[in-house]
Amino acid sequence: MTLTAADVVAPVSRYAQRVHAVAGERHHVASPLGAWLLLALCATPSEGENRQSLNEVLGCDVADAAALATALLASPHPLVSAAAGAWHRPGAETPAMARWLAGLPAEVQSGPLPGQPALDDWARRHSFGLIERFPVSVDPALRLLAATLLATKVSWERPFDLAPAADLGPGSRWAGTLSQVLRTPEDRGHGQSRGHEQFIATTPEAGDVAVHTARAAGGLAVTSVTAASDVPPARVLATAYALATALADGDPPAAGPGPGGGSVARRSLFDLPLGEGPLWSITERNGPVRGGGGREERCAAVLPAWSARTDLDLADPGLGFGAAAAALSPGDPWQARQAAMARYSRTGFEAAAASAVAVALAMRVPRQGVIRTAELRFGHPYAAVAVTAGHGPWHGLPVFSAWVTDPQNAEP
Repeated sequence: MTLTAADVVAPVSRYAQRVHAVAGERHHVASPLGAWLLLALCATPSEGENRQSLNEVLGCDVADAAALATALLASPHPLVSAAAGAWHRPGAETPAMARWLAGLPAEVQSGPLPGQPALDDWARRHSFGLIERFPVSVDPALRLLAATLLATKVSWERPFDLAPAADLGPGSRWAGTLSQVLRTPEDRGHGQSRGHEQFIATTPEAGDVAVHTARAAGGLAVTSVTAASDVPPARVLATAYALATALADGDPPAAGPGPGGGSVARRSLFDLPLGEGPLWSITERNGPVRGGGGREERCAAVLPAWSARTDLDLADPGLGFGAAAAALSPGDPWQARQAAMARYSRTGFEAAAASAVAVALAMRVPRQGVIRTAELRFGHPYAAVAVTAGHGPWHGLPVFSAWVTDPQNAEP
């Protein structure tokens, strides 16, 4: 089959809704892509109703999902370490398990089941040391263990500036608990700063939202989206996925139907009221402008630094691992977990996630004009999605995502 970005992005984005629903509204980070890849690799032995169920969960046919997973592992993105493994206890395989192991692609490391120290070392090596322990413990009853691991460690094209937490706005509870936050670096005479993009968009799921994207050289960006406080987290996360993938190629947002309709619907600051609001403040002054019409729009964003570590149980039926385990070893006990971490700071972004399933035996000339400026404030819980750009099937692919409710002080 001919692979396109949409072949991977759409199923993974839908699967992300399932993963974040399991994680709930707590502060957390996850890699829905990492779990999806693992499920795609493990689902191929399924038949009948099991296979129909897995087709639905994966968002495409099991065979297509496995081919997509293989393509991603065979040609990893330069900024994302991607690894997969499948280990078994010799002599304890079921016939379906043996056939599955024999048919695994070369990109999946396989062999006899190693001990816990070796698995922990595998996780550390493939995660730049960000994951210190494999998410599943080895015990004598284990007959099969399969895992995927994704990790990234990047620096922003241009670091953030630091700002007092009060800049999050008078309505932000974080303004009283933090002392220092992040501000997009000033780029005099332009509406955007190199490596940073921020604007207000109107979306079908969450209404008007504030959007900020920080880019790393080489093709990875993290898009943060904040909406009105009464919009459910699931809608904000879905909106963040849609916007992050739409912005993956770095083109400036344009008027259009918005997420799901192929373009980003940007709001003109001149169509919004001046003054303070819960998500931004808009001011106006006279001065030299760039662009036609004698008007210029500028945006800055203020948001907190954050980090998260999440141990996520993937046993929920909606995530599909029960059906996959049943196809490999009917009736035997199983478990599936993901260990994930992420850190968003002034200088860059790092994240890693190990997912495992285990089966046991049982520029223009300036002129004078009007400048309207918006300061976007990420002052209450919001979503963040890390997306890759370029590099074949990885283009526009959401790799990590987070719901931020517990920010940290920004450090120099």
